[in-house]
Amino acid sequence: MHELSLCRSIAGIVRRAAGGRFVAVVELDVGALRQVVPATLQHCWGVVARDADLAGSRLVIRHIPGVLVCGDCGAETQLTDLPILRCGSCASPSVDLVSGEEFMVTAIQVEDDHGAFPSPR
Repeated sequence: MHELSLCRSIAGIVRRAAGGRFVAVVELDVGALRQVVPATLQHCWGVVARDADLAGSRLVIRHIPGVLVCGDCGAETQLTDLPILRCGSCASPSVDLVSGEEFMVTAIQVEDDHGAFPSPR
């Protein structure tokens, strides 16, 4: 279960960015090819986020599909089930993977000194 290790790393990133403020929401992009089980990641976040600065915070996961772009015909193919790295249009193996490998914290919502969320810039 590498999700626990991933959540510990996410917590470290979030704590540094939050600067001691209470964290309400952590937004995360997870690519389809990352072999991460979202339900397990959510569960592990609950375990890791028990400390005061992260207690009660929510992990919001945005799933990023695997997408290929064909070097021969230019078609985009979204991967489904087992990744077959060929163009879905012309079956060429000359493809570039353009999404699906993401794993990054994209945003955090923290409370300011008054307990309210700062307005977006």
